[in-house]
Amino acid sequence: MQRSRGAGSAILLVLLGIWDAIIPFVGPYFGYTFGVVVPWFFTYDRLWLDILPGIAVFLGGLILGPSANRASAGMGAWLALIGGIWFTVGPVISQLWRVGGLAAPIGAPLGGNVLQLLEQLGYFFGLGAVVTALAAFALGRMTVRSVHD
Repeated sequence: MQRSRGAGSAILLVLLGIWDAIIPFVGPYFGYTFGVVVPWFFTYDRLWLDILPGIAVFLGGLILGPSANRASAGMGAWLALIGGIWFTVGPVISQLWRVGGLAAPIGAPLGGNVLQLLEQLGYFFGLGAVVTALAAFALGRMTVRSVHD
């Protein structure tokens, strides 16, 4: 398999993984945040809903990018796909956590209506859709055998 087969998706996945793992900590500087308005403040909901899936997408992109092996590239794409799906369903599932468990449910987005929309799309739902689409696209490219292979 050519090494360039998943390179474009991999670069975007790495960048999106970095975005979501870091934005909860720097977003409050710009008024772009959920629940907590203090920059660099660690909470368990940030760990479960932002940091860990961001790391999964980041690592998935790193594995996918330079791989010339279908199995390892597929593993990277699956890892990113799982992270993308979690970005999409995680905030809804977090409503079951209620106080007293390992993490509290996600806080409310802050700001006006347009900013709240952008926060929900940029933190979770839109990001999850883009990551899921990129990872699925990469998986599809891994399953096709081209003439050059």
